Amino acid sequence: MNEQNLTMLTEFILMGLTDRPELQAPFFGLFLIIYTVSVVGNLGVIILTKVDSRLQTPMYFFLRHLAFIDLGYSTAVGPKTLVNFVANQNTIPYNWCATQLAFFLLFIISEFFILSAMAYDRYVAICNPLLYMIVMSQRVCWVLVAVPYVYSAFLSVIITKKMFMSSFCGHNVIRHFYCDSLPLLNLLCSSSRDIELIILIFSAFNLVSSLVIVLVSYILILMAILRMNSAEGRHKTFSTCGSHLTVVLVLYTTLVFMYLQPQTNHSFDTDKIVSVFYTLIIPMLNPMIYSLRNKEVKGALHRIWKNWHKLSM
Repeated sequence: MNEQNLTMLTEFILMGLTDRPELQAPFFGLFLIIYTVSVVGNLGVIILTKVDSRLQTPMYFFLRHLAFIDLGYSTAVGPKTLVNFVANQNTIPYNWCATQLAFFLLFIISEFFILSAMAYDRYVAICNPLLYMIVMSQRVCWVLVAVPYVYSAFLSVIITKKMFMSSFCGHNVIRHFYCDSLPLLNLLCSSSRDIELIILIFSAFNLVSSLVIVLVSYILILMAILRMNSAEGRHKTFSTCGSHLTVVLVLYTTLVFMYLQPQTNHSFDTDKIVSVFYTLIIPMLNPMIYSLRNKEVKGALHRIWKNWHKLSM
C-alpha cells in the first residue's frame, strides 16, 4: 500500500493564503517587498559582520549565523509563496515538498539554539567581562553553532523521512501556503501517532530547553545589573541586550502559540497568519532590530559607506 501511494502521488496542491482572486496581486506585491527587504537585510548583516574588523567579536559571530538562518528559512518558504500568487494552480512536486519541509525544520530549530547561544554570550560579557574573550573563544563559538546545526539536521531528516514514508492515500491538498508538518499530518491515512509524538516531544523540548537557557542567562544578567551603583551603567549594560530580548519575545510567543496547542484546537486560517509572521515577517524584522538599536552596526555601515564613497570618487 505504501509503495503504491509513493508511486501515484507526484505533487501536492497548496491552498495558499487566500482563495480570493482580487487579493492575489496585492499579496504578491506585499510579500515581494517583505521577502526582498528580508534578503537584503540579512545578507547585509552577514557581509557587514564578516568584513568590518570592529565586528569580529563573538556577539556578531552569532548575529551572522542568526542572519544566515533567517535568510535560510524565509527562502525555503518565500519564493514558492510568491510563485503561487501568480500561478494558475498552486502545486508543488512531492520531492520539493519534502525538501521544503526539511530545510524549514533545519533552520527554524537552529534558530532556537542560536538565540540561546546569544543569551549565554550576553551573560558572559556582562557577568564575567574580564574572562569574556577566554570563555567565548573561537572554538567555543563554533561549537555553540555547530551542535545546533547538526542536531537540527538530524531531527529534520527524521521527521521528514517518517512523514513522507507514510501513506497519503492520494490526499494531496495541503491547507497551507507551504509544506509544514501539521497540515501534512492531516493528509495521512496511515497511523500518524508516532510522528505526532515525535513532533510534540521535540517541539516542547526545543522550545522549553532553549527558553530555559535564555531565562536563566537573563536572570543572572539582571542580578548583575541590579548590583551596579550607576543608573547610567545599568541602562547602558541592559541596552546591549534589548535587541536580543525583542527577537526572543516575538519568536517564542508565535511558536508557542503555533506548536504547543493540541492538534484538535488548530485553526488552519489562524495558523496561516501566525506562519506568515514567523516565516517572513520575523526574518525581515531581525536585521532591522539589530541595526537600528545597535550603534556599532550603524558605525560599521557608516565606515563602509565612507570607504565606498572614497573609492568611487
